Amino acid sequence: MAIIKHKSQRVGIFIDTQNLYHSAKNLYKSKVNFGQVVKEAVAGRQLIRAIAYVIRTESEEEKGFFEALNKLGIETRVKDIRIFAGGAKKADWDIGLVIDAVAMAQKLDTIILATGDGDMVPLVEYVRYTYGCQVEVIAFGKSAAGMLRDSADEFIDMCEDPRNFLIGYRGGVGRYIPGFGGGKERVEADTSPQTTEPQEEWNGDGEDPAIKMSGE
Repeated sequence: MAIIKHKSQRVGIFIDTQNLYHSAKNLYKSKVNFGQVVKEAVAGRQLIRAIAYVIRTESEEEKGFFEALNKLGIETRVKDIRIFAGGAKKADWDIGLVIDAVAMAQKLDTIILATGDGDMVPLVEYVRYTYGCQVEVIAFGKSAAGMLRDSADEFIDMCEDPRNFLIGYRGGVGRYIPGFGGGKERVEADTSPQTTEPQEEWNGDGEDPAIKMSGE
């Protein structure tokens, strides 16, 4: 679908940090260059808000990463890990991201979602038909949900030029292996056609996605 981009368009970008983190780790064993993600997605238009949704652990080791995002002009929405009886942990920003996007939609011409999560399809449809927003998605295509790709007015596939979006990428391509998440991911050489299987989200166990993502 052909879309219109011009300098006066008001743009907001909403970054699902965990989703991009796990995609980069599963596929390329690399970290995401979030500054470059925003630059590519905004494409010279009028950036109104750029928000990254992140998780804070008890150790707060990710503080340097949050500061690095802020220096790039990316706001952070921070949520603490919830620890339940028995030691189970959970952290999820999906609802918060959706609420922010809907609340800001009337002040934006274009909403950009930096995620491959298929649960965002209802948000795409709602802001488009309710507020007339153009909706674009930027994500790693190999781990993005096909229905999200299809619903967006434009899909920017970071797998087409991984060096542009990754820190410390040395080449080579992997493919997402379903069922390997929460610190148990595996990467294999990619000898198959591009897949559109959604990746497993981090559930609070294992390595925290907010730690060491920017190389800080």
